[in-house]
Amino acid sequence: MTAASLPRRSVEEEARLEQALVELFEQRITFNQTLGLNIAAARPGAVLGRFAMRPHLVGHYAYGRLHGGVISAVLDAVGALALMVGIAERHPHDDTAQVMHRFARMATIDLRVDFLRQGLGEHFDATAEVTRLGGRVGSTQMRLVNHEGTLIATAAAAYTVA
Repeated sequence: MTAASLPRRSVEEEARLEQALVELFEQRITFNQTLGLNIAAARPGAVLGRFAMRPHLVGHYAYGRLHGGVISAVLDAVGALALMVGIAERHPHDDTAQVMHRFARMATIDLRVDFLRQGLGEHFDATAEVTRLGGRVGSTQMRLVNHEGTLIATAAAAYTVA
């Protein structure tokens, strides 16, 4: 049986895969718990992470601004998640366990963050899209907005994917 003739993941398996990705990012990557990062969506065309502003995320004590390291870490995380979703789409016949195994060697190799405005807000939403997914390296672009939709930062990253 060729890959083209294999059946695509079922709707139920797609839901299991999305849940596995959410669990990976919210439970198993414990640094994301420190950030308070929650994954609202992890499917093609929709990768969204959200976190609330909390006192231990403040970088400037006098103004209560979000720490730049938090911004960078969240954008890096959602960029990686977007690539994981992209890799899953590239292998539509794999079940959840097979897809999750493909991420074992994934790592950030380059991250550039542009801080555009002060990190002020009640909560923040981070989105990401894949700009290139090759056999060894994948690239993404990310955005962080506050609860009012104000653009706080953008980022571009490259990851090893094999």
